[in-house]
Amino acid sequence: MGYRETYEDWLCWADEETKKELLALHDEKEIEDRFYKSLAFGTAGLRGIMGAGPNRMNGYTVARATKGLADYLHGEYPEKAGQGVVIAYDSRHRSREFALEAAHVLCAAGIPVKFFQELEPIPVLSFAVKYYGAQAGIVITASHNPKEYNGYKVYGPNGGQLVPEDADRLTAYVNAVTDLAHIARDGGEELLKWIGEETVNAFLEAAFRQSIYKGNPPALRIVYTPLHGSGSKPVQALLKKAGFQDLHVVNEQQVPDGNFPTVRSPNPEDGEALAMGIREAEKIGADIVIGTDPDSDRIGAAVRDGDQFVLISGNQMGALLVQFLLTMRKGSLTPASTIIKTIVTGELGADIARNCGVQVEETLTGFKYIGEKISQYAEDVSHDFLMGYEESYGYLIGTHAQDKDAVSTAMIICEMAAWHRTQGRSLADALRDLYKKYGYRLDQMVSYTLKGKEGQELIAGIMKGLRRGDTTRAIPGLKECLDYEVGIGTLPKENVLKYVLDDGSWMAVRPSGTEPKIKFYYSLKGKDETEAVARFSALRGFWEKTRGLPAKGSPRQKPRPSLFLRKCPEKT
Repeated sequence: MGYRETYEDWLCWADEETKKELLALHDEKEIEDRFYKSLAFGTAGLRGIMGAGPNRMNGYTVARATKGLADYLHGEYPEKAGQGVVIAYDSRHRSREFALEAAHVLCAAGIPVKFFQELEPIPVLSFAVKYYGAQAGIVITASHNPKEYNGYKVYGPNGGQLVPEDADRLTAYVNAVTDLAHIARDGGEELLKWIGEETVNAFLEAAFRQSIYKGNPPALRIVYTPLHGSGSKPVQALLKKAGFQDLHVVNEQQVPDGNFPTVRSPNPEDGEALAMGIREAEKIGADIVIGTDPDSDRIGAAVRDGDQFVLISGNQMGALLVQFLLTMRKGSLTPASTIIKTIVTGELGADIARNCGVQVEETLTGFKYIGEKISQYAEDVSHDFLMGYEESYGYLIGTHAQDKDAVSTAMIICEMAAWHRTQGRSLADALRDLYKKYGYRLDQMVSYTLKGKEGQELIAGIMKGLRRGDTTRAIPGLKECLDYEVGIGTLPKENVLKYVLDDGSWMAVRPSGTEPKIKFYYSLKGKDETEAVARFSALRGFWEKTRGLPAKGSPRQKPRPSLFLRKCPEKT
């Protein structure tokens, strides 16, 4: 059916509240966008704006995905389906409602469910799947997206998100669910079990094993903001368990709230999200500000640098963590010790690891691939997982979870800041030292938002044009173009292009798997920041001119000459 026929079909069988919402739609483009396709599994599961229609997050799309998951477990793992599913949710609007919808569909299908009594972070869910030996996990979250979004992440028995092979098989079962009006939700109530404090405490114990100081760290004054999300309780609990007593929480952002009323976006990648924390830090003379996103799998930080605070990017924090971890665990490193990063993550951390004799492996974008590597390493004596990270502020140290873990990373970041403080330097000083030793690199991502069906077609056209090579030959110093869609090494095929330059700098282009965006990544060398910023500005302008993209896009980091870190937002 076309989008209009699908819209009319929903009007025939949907509940009255949904029909009322649909009848209130008068913008044909809005109707088209809601009904021209169904939400599909992307980089991190389903994710979309909340509302009625198959291309929106609502009770019907959640029920359909869950019925498909139930059929997938029965069909693919008939002897293991009884191990059940663990379900968690974050602070977004309707997250608990969607989570309960999923629980009822699973129980009605005869699959046991363990359901968290209150909102919990993604790493707690990842841990719980392994802790209980469940066959799958579900988290209702849209991570760091704006308040209009929600999403649905599926986890395998290893505690990691489904990789494409498994996600494709699950998608086939989901696509086979066509009668959304009659998905069973009743029955099997005895299969629903509530979990909470015991599970969270077990997670905290497992995460604490990664602590360097084991409860007795040097003094550090910390400001923490959960950005109205699920990280508040576990992050505070773990920091206190780790021995950090001088901990201050931003009160205005401590209470879970799906409106995220104090921030433009609940995304620690956006420096403005930490503005309230920075003001609190300036007021009390803190050393560091940390902030976690709504599902607490990503973490951002601002650190004192003299009389000001500066923001540390995801790539920079990853490099600092690699250096700290390898320094503090130097005596236990072996030839099997391995760091994992994604193909669009900068090279500084990898350079540090190789210099320490540690292996570096790359995966495609998405922490599910890092989680998959952890499972493979369990059977591979040639690799011993130390840390995995990606440029988008996601890190994991240890294997208690198999997804990004902002809870345990908060502890390690604070221990790292405290250690450097005993050495007479800040994290900003430590980063300067790394650039002096390994050379300057500017790592930057610029995204372009192109909404609706026309936007998706434009993104597809951009990628097609790039593969024709009609403009890329003009890139100064181009050495080679890597097309991951045809396969690179042993990596799965993915819609990514990477342009490697003569000096080892590179650029990469990929459509987002969860948002209507196309993303351009830059990792550029320079004798200093001024030179690297000039290269970045020229290359960004080249892409925008040749591909017809909106000028300047949406940069995470606006590079400024004379300072390698972003300055924090001005007081307002």
